[in-house]
Parts: sequence; C-alpha cells; structure tokens
Amino acid sequence: MLILASQSPRRKELLRLVTKDYVVIPANIDEDVVVKVPSDLAKEISKLKAYEIFKNHPDDTVLAVDTIVIINGKVLGKPKNAVDAERMLRLLSGKKHHVISGFTLLSKTKEININVVTEVYFNPLSEDTIKAYIESGSPFDKAGGYGIQDDQFGLVNKINGSYYNVMGLPVEELKKYI
Repeated sequence: MLILASQSPRRKELLRLVTKDYVVIPANIDEDVVVKVPSDLAKEISKLKAYEIFKNHPDDTVLAVDTIVIINGKVLGKPKNAVDAERMLRLLSGKKHHVISGFTLLSKTKEININVVTEVYFNPLSEDTIKAYIESGSPFDKAGGYGIQDDQFGLVNKINGSYYNVMGLPVEELKKYI
C-alpha cells in the first residue's frame, strides 16, 4: 500500500493524478531540527517525514513531500500570520524565485530522495491585491504565502518548470517512480 505522509489537501488531490490507490497518514516531525543549505532543505525534511511513517509501516511504500520557496537565498515557509503573509507577498512582488519540492519515496527495496525546482516569476502586486489575497485566507497554508492555482489574483506571470511542483507535488517526476 502507498502511504502519503501529508495532510495537504492539494497533495492528496494531485496524487490522484498518479494513483488512486493510497492512504493518508500525516507525519508529525519537528522541521526546525533540519539544518541544511536552502537547496537541500525540502529534500531532507521529506526524508525525515518518510522515515517517521515508515518505522510503523515497514511493509508499505511511503511518499513524503516538503515544499519551500527560496528568494535571494532566503527560505519562505508558511506565513505565521497576516503580517508575515504580507511581508512574503511584498518580497515576491515583481521578482523571480524558486519553488523546491523535495520528495522521498521509501520502501523495503528502494529509497528515492530528490528535489524538483521550478522558477516562478511574480507579477508586481498592488496593495489592494495583497490585501484582498490575505483577506481570502489562501496564503496561510502555503509555502511562500501563495498558491499558483489562485488565478483570480494574478500573482504569477510565468514559470519555468512544473506547475504541479509549485502546487506542492511534482507529479511529472513522481510518475517516473510510482
């Protein structure tokens, strides 16, 4: 059985594009213990999540994923509150950044642990757009404080790479292994 070690509704939805045969068991780890260079952070956190679930389910295959946003060498996780979301959106406004999703696929016979990187170019955001987006509630459960799928706000100008990766699950890459 495939176990998705995530409570993200977007990951559950996206995994259905790869397989419908899975169960969800969220991993509960302290992500703050991982000290890595930003480019390796998502991959290492996904590995910790995978092993956390695998220790109790050694006969299954575990998929764990972590997504981060990096701009100017700084990691943006999920905003803590509206002020933090506003800070992140202003930082991203009109600029290029990278979204990295690290995933680990773990079973008795294999361990795949990789990063998938997508380059994202943000539109310049007006104060009204930032305010409306924060008031929508959408930023608060997403790395970088935004969802690429929130088209009505016109946040993203273009991307180089996987759209699904920016949503939190690099479907195209995952299909190679499942």
